[in-house]
Amino acid sequence: MFTGIIEELGTVEAIENQPDAIRLTIRGPLVMSDLKRGDSIACSGTCLTAIEIEGDTFTADVMNETLRLTSLSQIKVGDPMNLERAMTMQTRFGGHHVQGHVDGVGKFLSREKSDNWDWVRVSVPKELMRYTVLKGSITLDGISLTVNELGDDFVGLSLIPETLKLTTLGYKSPGDLINVEVDVMAKHIERLLQTREEN
Repeated sequence: MFTGIIEELGTVEAIENQPDAIRLTIRGPLVMSDLKRGDSIACSGTCLTAIEIEGDTFTADVMNETLRLTSLSQIKVGDPMNLERAMTMQTRFGGHHVQGHVDGVGKFLSREKSDNWDWVRVSVPKELMRYTVLKGSITLDGISLTVNELGDDFVGLSLIPETLKLTTLGYKSPGDLINVEVDVMAKHIERLLQTREEN
């Protein structure tokens, strides 16, 4: 479980192709300070398991199913990656409940700059829009964000300088893919109501 508060902007150092997966090596000195083999880490919103630890890099396997369902299929050496270690009982809960289970892939649509913040729009798969509400939370590339505009198939968000500096959203251009995770509570409520109707 994660909070959606990015700890560090890491870098993809190496990609090793395997028959049914890829192996990513990611540099992130801050998150490596106490990361252990077997720990979960959110990599641009995708929960991965650290299988090798060396210096300030860790390695994780990404299965074909994960590649099919996330933007990691487009990742390249040198790309920035949002990193967050799994939360602990002592973690300040500044975001919202984030699982690292990507629900779909959207696209960065536009950016309008102002003196102090950027206004961005991101497409969201239409089947996920029913879980999204104005002023509610959404996770984009692992970042807990507040929805400030709601379209038929997109959300609009205000990004403060800290978010632009410390996350991949400061580097995105129109057409770039973005991992989308909706609020799991909305999915649970929907399922409970469906079950109630069936009974």
